Amino acid sequence: MPAPTRPSPPPLQVDTTRVVLAGTALWAIALVVLLFLGDRVDPVWTWTCVAGVVLPFLGLALMRWQGQR
Repeated sequence: MPAPTRPSPPPLQVDTTRVVLAGTALWAIALVVLLFLGDRVDPVWTWTCVAGVVLPFLGLALMRWQGQR
């Protein structure tokens, strides 16, 4: 394996909280659309969106807890 010719770039600093909240907002929008569609959609999709809105808050709590340690 040849040696790299340049050093690796430093890792990007990403605000993970903002990324998680943006994804949660997308799930919330999808949930609103599915609620407007009513019975025309399979309930599995609605519950998937509910999980996509609820579970990120558990993840944010876990990230905050790990950051304090």
